[in-house]
Amino acid sequence: MNQQAVSLPSIERQREITENYRRVKDNIARAMDRRRVGSGEVRLLAATKTVPPEDILFAVRELGLDLIGENRTAELTEKYPYLNGAVEQHFIGHLQTNKVNKVVGSVSVIESVDSLRLAAEIDRRSRALGIVTDILVEVNSGREESKGGVMPEDVFLFCEKLEDFSSIRVRGMMTMAPVQTEKEEFRKFFRETYGIFIDFFTKKSHNIIEPVFSLPPILSMGMSDSYEIAVEEGATEVRVGSAIFGRRVYPTGNDNR
Repeated sequence: MNQQAVSLPSIERQREITENYRRVKDNIARAMDRRRVGSGEVRLLAATKTVPPEDILFAVRELGLDLIGENRTAELTEKYPYLNGAVEQHFIGHLQTNKVNKVVGSVSVIESVDSLRLAAEIDRRSRALGIVTDILVEVNSGREESKGGVMPEDVFLFCEKLEDFSSIRVRGMMTMAPVQTEKEEFRKFFRETYGIFIDFFTKKSHNIIEPVFSLPPILSMGMSDSYEIAVEEGATEVRVGSAIFGRRVYPTGNDNR
């Protein structure tokens, strides 16, 4: 499918996105200097829920944004003709098994895998397309029963079971920490997730014949309210939306996720 043309955002909107994007990049760079653990590059994933294609493409073409994440399958499908080939895309929201066919083959990583049922469907759809889909295991760092994610104590066993699937590859882990009133309170959740991540991939690298990855494993932690702390605690990717594009404006009507 060819990339469809879009108009530029207004000059005022361009200025807002530019200032926000550069501020976030500067904050990430300073947080890297304060790192307690971890090393190497930290990728900025721009979370683009409700963000129109013209704003995304402006950030890609003019500011150097190279990674975005969509939360909803409907938005992914709607925006794909405009963004196809312009920027790497991940799926970062809760993914229902009956929507897997809309995502597999359209994104490079699915970041929110938290059940064997979902993994099996991703594997099945990937095998049908003759591809291997990279996934991240979602860790429920807050141990919140009302939210998705694998409980921290179950992550190792869950990852071992994923080895039964030949058309998915565990590229890393992600977490969505509980909402906090104080920024520093995020730190304990990120610190625990980093420990699980390091333990798993260190062990994994010593128990196989061939290298696990052609690229480094991904630890996706931190959003607009917590990305600096996440970087300090070892994140290799941060998911930032409103701090770049401003407060989200939700369409009226039902959530068409």
